[in-house]
Amino acid sequence: MFFARKKSNKIDPDNMPKHIAFICDGNRRWAKSKGLPTLLGHKEGVEAIKRVIRRASELNLENLTFFCFSTENFDRSKEEIDYLFNLFREISKLSKDFIKHDYKFHHSGDRSLLPKDMLDIIDKLEEDTKNCKKGIVNIALAYGGRNDIVNATKKIIKAKLKPEEITEESFYKFLSTGDTPSVDLLVRTSGEQRISGFMLYNMAYAELYFVKKHWPSFKGEDLDECILEYQTRIRRFGK
Repeated sequence: MFFARKKSNKIDPDNMPKHIAFICDGNRRWAKSKGLPTLLGHKEGVEAIKRVIRRASELNLENLTFFCFSTENFDRSKEEIDYLFNLFREISKLSKDFIKHDYKFHHSGDRSLLPKDMLDIIDKLEEDTKNCKKGIVNIALAYGGRNDIVNATKKIIKAKLKPEEITEESFYKFLSTGDTPSVDLLVRTSGEQRISGFMLYNMAYAELYFVKKHWPSFKGEDLDECILEYQTRIRRFGK
């Protein structure tokens, strides 16, 4: 049975999600709908991320995760992968945005799948924003939920943890997403209604919300709408 409260038109600051995750879907479809080259959709998708970070800062949201490139996306054409990676190389330019809005930058994903120059950019951005206090903006790049669980297991074996030391909480810390709390709200754009292996361990009790518009069209007011929807949900956590 689905339980919900009456929807308000005003956000309740005392009932905010601690962690919102976004599956940024529909970049290519957005471009096609505009008669543009499909790759330009990815560039506009970056602008949508910047808009969401700006609005999230105004709302004092603490943790955001953006699913930008999955382990499965490596099956796409070399042209598209190269274009996306060059876009991601420009994330260094976002350091001013992160610092301005007081968010630490964090990367989640399989570092072994990324070229060294991208890892250097990621490391520098994490270092440059380490003193930010508001929260964390997590970019999931070369990320897969199953891959993350497998890699966390390998790290636990390497760390030689005893069986009694392995708990749900200790396991969580070995995930590449372990610096952020469990996801409260998952938002997927473009009308698709699946999680595509995203943050499997982190979303046990996440509320799911599917938005029809494509990610490049997502704006600050859309984030407000997602939060208002979240605030209608009655979360029981199995109780």
